[in-house]
Amino acid sequence: MRDLKRTSFAAAIAFILSMVATSGHAEDGYRLWLRYEPLPTEVRQRYRDSATEIVIKSDGAITTSAASELQRGLSGLLGAPVPVQSAVDRDGAIVAELSGTSSLSSEGFIIRTTRRAGHRVTVITAHDEHGLLYGAFRLLRLIQTRRPIDHLNLADHPKLRLRLLDHWDNLDRSVERGYAGSSLWDWQTLPDRKDSRYEDYARANASIGINGAVLNNVNAAADILSDPYLRKVETLADVFRPWGMRVYLSARFSAPIDIGGLKTADPLDPVVRHWWQTKADEVYRRIPDFGGFLVKANAEGEPGPQDYHRTHADGANMLAAALQPHGGIVLWRAFVYSSTSEDRAKQAYDEFKPLDGKFADNVIVQVKNGPIDFQPREPFHPLFGAMPRTRVAMEVQITKEYLGFNTHLAYLGTMWEEVLKSRTWRPQQSSRVADTISAMAGVANTGTDRSWSGSHFDQANWYAFGRLAWDPQASARAIAGEWTRMTWSNDPRVLQTIVPMMMGSRQVVVDYMTPLGLAHLMGTDHHYGPAPWVSDLNRPEWNPVYYHRADAGGIGFDRTASGSNAVAQYAPEVARRFSNRRSVGDDYVLWFHHVPWEHRLGTGRTLWDELVGRYDHGVEQVGHMRRDWDSLRGHVDEQRFEQVAAFLAIQEREAKWWRDACIAYFQSISRRPLPPGIAQPGRPLSYYKALRLPLAPGH
Repeated sequence: MRDLKRTSFAAAIAFILSMVATSGHAEDGYRLWLRYEPLPTEVRQRYRDSATEIVIKSDGAITTSAASELQRGLSGLLGAPVPVQSAVDRDGAIVAELSGTSSLSSEGFIIRTTRRAGHRVTVITAHDEHGLLYGAFRLLRLIQTRRPIDHLNLADHPKLRLRLLDHWDNLDRSVERGYAGSSLWDWQTLPDRKDSRYEDYARANASIGINGAVLNNVNAAADILSDPYLRKVETLADVFRPWGMRVYLSARFSAPIDIGGLKTADPLDPVVRHWWQTKADEVYRRIPDFGGFLVKANAEGEPGPQDYHRTHADGANMLAAALQPHGGIVLWRAFVYSSTSEDRAKQAYDEFKPLDGKFADNVIVQVKNGPIDFQPREPFHPLFGAMPRTRVAMEVQITKEYLGFNTHLAYLGTMWEEVLKSRTWRPQQSSRVADTISAMAGVANTGTDRSWSGSHFDQANWYAFGRLAWDPQASARAIAGEWTRMTWSNDPRVLQTIVPMMMGSRQVVVDYMTPLGLAHLMGTDHHYGPAPWVSDLNRPEWNPVYYHRADAGGIGFDRTASGSNAVAQYAPEVARRFSNRRSVGDDYVLWFHHVPWEHRLGTGRTLWDELVGRYDHGVEQVGHMRRDWDSLRGHVDEQRFEQVAAFLAIQEREAKWWRDACIAYFQSISRRPLPPGIAQPGRPLSYYKALRLPLAPGH
């Protein structure tokens, strides 16, 4: 307890110093949703009587973090230090304690108003330290969002055990598909220097329930498993541990060859198996709570078990056997495709469905939200619900590789909610995607940019991922409201402007990029800007024309029984809906059907008129977003206001580029006039085709 009080006192001093340091600078987004700005005087009094002191009835590093966060948050919000005491001695105490009650699950908590020692108090009760930490953040969130806390009786626990960020960070500090600067991990100065951002990163994750991070790119360098790098990883694990986070590593399947000196990486070779067992033992000697390995195998040129005529299960189970004595897990990605598949959307199902029940208990098959690759809109992946005897994780992309990078406002909570609530009809009628998964992983969007994510609104996607991983049934709108209140303001005018902008933003991007179920029209390699005409790359599935298949008669990829029959990978109830042009819905019609240009959609317009109209509407809506944001001038801080305004201007300019290039190209294919009232593209098609972008951010 003395150590805890000393730590809390130090945290209070650090908080005061940070407030002094921050007061002289404009907002730059570094504090994310943990700003803890002083409440207005009239609001502050409502909470002051319910937060007079902090009483900790537990011990441990995570408990210390919970206590320091309560002190930091309450002192900031209430505008005065809130002391840590060893016992309740006044009304309004906040008590954090462990309890062995059977009603509490791992990482869960109860927050209730009750009486202790004759005083009215708020008690955070948990089964373990993690629960105390998450309960502390929940109480602070209630105050940040101006919710009453004087009559509390709430209980919560994570619905998914594993809630992970996947960092596509390389050892040279570059970040694949990263748009927020260099990697957070300064491998050159680790383990000797611990950048203060490491702890701030862990705090931010703990605040939204994220409990693990894969530190390196899935296109892994084997060196991460060498002793010099394991010592660096150990240091990060030590920083993360008090915030309830474990570290994981992407393992290169060929590591026994690359750094082990073996001649083979065959998963059934006893020497290879022994190498991995020895390596796992080495990792756990340094990091006893190491989470496990993430593996990308036999995808996009990465080595894997198929190189030795073995299955994905053979490869995953070999690693699982090495980790099992230590309690570690293997996350084996189901992202696979090759030029031999008749339809890229089918390959993952074809390879993994036959292996259901053949994976070890500590293997989780990590499946992207859609069957291709993080497109602006995809139907849910057919593997969800199709592998009842295998643990499955849903992988989403927080970094916006296909949605305008960091400069386009696109709130992805609506995308993930759409997928999580999709009905799979497997194994029973009520089954939704959220019911079929045991973990969620998000490809991180963090970097060394002061705002962490490269733009202020991209922070919302990090936040939304954590909240949906905690509760996949949560509302994207409610999450957007929470984030706006904590990040921008509780001012009703700000809320009534920003939340609708966020909720409509992803559909806006879909409309000006890939409307009506189109996909992968982006510039190849970097995925920046439109390039639907590309058809000369070596492999068919690398070319945008592979996905839209536009010709004089129509457009779209036929995935019904008359085409690739990808619909057959879904449950019969879903397959029937997707197979029918009327029931599939306009949002997915071109994903599953090759449709004549003159076909009338549910809107009553022909496909051609609707396609052009969607492109036009997308640009128009970005203009509305800019005007809505301009209305907030003076209602949010100037520095962040100006950056968002600049990015929205970029978004409108690039939305027009998308609109004009795609309309010009598809008109050259369809040979149809533009609908009345629709403006011609700004330049001829040849201009857009001639653009070269060798230094685009996505390279």
